Amino acid sequence: MAADPPYLRIARDIRHRIDSGELAPGDRVPSTRRITQEWDVAMATATKALAVLNQEGLVRAVPGVGTVVAEPARERRVAPGQGLNRERIIRTAIAFTDAEGLAALSMRRVAAEFGTSTMALYRHVPSKGELVRLMSEAVFSEEPPGPVPGGWRAQLAREARWLWGLYERHPWLGRAMAALTRPMASPHAMRYTERVLAALNGVGLTPYQMIHVHLSLLAHAQGVAMAIELEAQARQDTGMTPEEWMTSHEPRMDAIQTSGAYPILSTLFGDDEFDLELGTLFEFGLERLLDGVGDLIDGKGVPKP
Repeated sequence: MAADPPYLRIARDIRHRIDSGELAPGDRVPSTRRITQEWDVAMATATKALAVLNQEGLVRAVPGVGTVVAEPARERRVAPGQGLNRERIIRTAIAFTDAEGLAALSMRRVAAEFGTSTMALYRHVPSKGELVRLMSEAVFSEEPPGPVPGGWRAQLAREARWLWGLYERHPWLGRAMAALTRPMASPHAMRYTERVLAALNGVGLTPYQMIHVHLSLLAHAQGVAMAIELEAQARQDTGMTPEEWMTSHEPRMDAIQTSGAYPILSTLFGDDEFDLELGTLFEFGLERLLDGVGDLIDGKGVPKP
């Protein structure tokens, strides 16, 4: 009988550590770099080993922490109460999707959190699509803290940063609300829109310009926020942090940069390392958008009918 591939043997060893209690729920499992050192294998083999454990539901990726041992399903279930209701289902679905991602959400998975049947959920929420709408509506029910600042720029910045904070806490929200041309019927989300329009009201912009400023700010926050969810999904799929992924691709990247085909890009930072931080990217784009809105208000922008 042929021996198991190395990645399956590594997955079996880590699985044994979990089953024996050596690694408890919430503990970090060996990273891809640690696996390459401990088992003397290539980075691709280490990635496959963690992917197997992830597919089995034994580990999960936690942004900013790494890959950790997942809690058994029976321990994640909601404590018994007076029975199912829509509010408990929504609250539980939000917590589950924050941890596992929108792709993992299903009525069956939410039912498992309650230890009940899928049909029991359908009595309260008719479909997954409606559940996602209710989840988004619940998240948008929060209000920005503190008093409203003076001036259109400070007000727009406050609203955009509040929205970005929602996306950071709920990475799935950017994709759930991404349909700009087919928006959800969401009264709470529309309150955010009303606050943005109120900041622009009376500054001399046309209705066309006001709504496009609103949608441009929304699209900027959503676009950067999508990278949060994609990174979380990539970490679950590969078991690698961004730093570990970059390390594994260093030989290929070095070969591309030393080819001479990209003279500006390859010498842009010299010996300095560039670490992309999504929050910094969001702030840079926000300030440039607000600069543009200022030019539009001052009459330097191109008028639209």
